[in-house]
Amino acid sequence: MTKNRQIDIEALRKFLKEQTPATKIYIGGDSKRVKVDGVWYADYTTVVVVHMNGNNGGLVFGQSVRERDYDQVKNRPRMRLMTEVYKISELYLQIADIIENFEYQIHLDLNSKDIHASNIVVKEAIGYIRGTCNIDPHIKPDAWAASFVADRLHDIWYNTAAQRALKIKATA
Repeated sequence: MTKNRQIDIEALRKFLKEQTPATKIYIGGDSKRVKVDGVWYADYTTVVVVHMNGNNGGLVFGQSVRERDYDQVKNRPRMRLMTEVYKISELYLQIADIIENFEYQIHLDLNSKDIHASNIVVKEAIGYIRGTCNIDPHIKPDAWAASFVADRLHDIWYNTAAQRALKIKATA
């Protein structure tokens, strides 16, 4: 089993104290389904992206946890996607007091188009974030902190790109 990782909230707090009011904060998350010893799990990765001065590069704070995935139908991942939303909301609530003086956004890795499996939870996910965080979240294609940053951080931590390359090489 993979080691869970947590954001060092104090390190985030210290880093933000050094930033100007023009700094922007983006909170997002992603999840991926993995099978370990015949059992399905979901890796949930959530991130806080600090865009320094709104134009001077950035720093990513991230966390990840692997939990059992109970979705019965792979292409209808309602439980996994809503758990992803809950984790993003929980992260926001943990840091709300330290980001309140900055412009911030919440990004959800969901797509409203019917051809995508994530469309099944778009309305309830947006409603949940509005209700718990009092903010309108961004969804694809405007949710880059979720779609790209959290996704890439997961791949780095779990080295999934290397694993995929090995599988392709082994089958060739």
